[in-house]
Amino acid sequence: MSDAAMSIAVSALRAQSSNLSIISTNLANSSTVGYKELTTNFKTLVTNPYSSSSLNTGGVVVSSIQHVDLQGLIESSNTSTNMAIDGNGYFVVTNTADGNSFYYTRTGSFSTNDDGYLVNENGYFLQGWPVDSDGNLVNGSGSVSSLETINLNSISGAAQATSTIDLVANLPADAAVGDTFTTSSEIYDSLGVSHTIEYTWEKTDANEWELSVSNPTLGSDPTDESGTLAGSPITITFDSDGNLDTTNPDPVTLSITAWETGASDSTITLGLGTSGRTDGLSQFSSEDGDPQVSVTSVNQDGLQFGDLASVSIQADGLVIATFDNGMSRTVYQIPLASFNNPNGLQLVSGNAYLATVDSGTYTLNMPGYGGTGAISGSALEASTVTTSEELTDMIVAQQAYSAASQVISTSQDMFDALIGSVR
Repeated sequence: MSDAAMSIAVSALRAQSSNLSIISTNLANSSTVGYKELTTNFKTLVTNPYSSSSLNTGGVVVSSIQHVDLQGLIESSNTSTNMAIDGNGYFVVTNTADGNSFYYTRTGSFSTNDDGYLVNENGYFLQGWPVDSDGNLVNGSGSVSSLETINLNSISGAAQATSTIDLVANLPADAAVGDTFTTSSEIYDSLGVSHTIEYTWEKTDANEWELSVSNPTLGSDPTDESGTLAGSPITITFDSDGNLDTTNPDPVTLSITAWETGASDSTITLGLGTSGRTDGLSQFSSEDGDPQVSVTSVNQDGLQFGDLASVSIQADGLVIATFDNGMSRTVYQIPLASFNNPNGLQLVSGNAYLATVDSGTYTLNMPGYGGTGAISGSALEASTVTTSEELTDMIVAQQAYSAASQVISTSQDMFDALIGSVR
């Protein structure tokens, strides 16, 4: 019996040693982003299950279980490209920029490396679907093979052609018929080049004006025409209270062709206000008795060329690029993978996982669909390890190890007593 007891005690020592290693691994990763705690699974070892007359227990064996499906606490981060998943999804990553071996991780500590790739702290490259200028997927599908490594250096600068101009101005009611006045404003073509257009206001009758818009010009020379404008003149009338009455045509649309810069043709909606109101053009007397067109504001939506300034991640996984000219556009869509049995995933170095037969195959979804959960930008998922619980488990493991050691010591004493009795 003593040799059986010693064998059982040795298995207990091995089991508690493994248990202590698992506890140590958890404690070492208590600050690892996205880490899921390991627990020790103890199993009784049966050496002779068919015997009812002899001792049939042979000790204990252990295995580890990682609770991959546990949700860690989401904490804020100062890095806009850091991400956390609030749900059951996983980021799809590769271990090289052009790799075709795909891994899955909850470690969302992504930042831009020197080559512009989004890489997490463990060196894995984030995968996503590219989108067009309207935010539509270019080649998205349900397969990881359709993904590409996200590279922010590939995002070119952006400009925006002027498509609307809203004028707020007062035309002098005390001007004489035939008087003309000139104002101007800036517009941008599709290449982000700035041009100037000139407005000529002519009073043609009581409460009636004609607006002519010139061809656009470049620089300070008003004769240096840079395109051909159509859509004017425009007839404008006011009611007897100074409110805008009608415009002809309505709406007012200007078109510009043959840009000297090579830009695409432009179509601009000229907003002159609402009929019966003074939210655009109005007609009142000049305050100083000197008739002038008084321009309050000219708002246009064109933007000059701008370089990439920042990147942010939305809850639906859209990667938004913001340029230093104030323009923003969607450049990538980040999908999330889900598994029927995430605890069946195989852990690899760098807190990433491989799909296995036990986990089942992946399913790719947009964040928020298929149980994947939403993405929190500027955030990280904390480790699920609770230090106080691990320290408590360590004490229990130490006591169990000491008890098994005591069994071996007692068994040795029994052997010594037996040998002594024979002598």
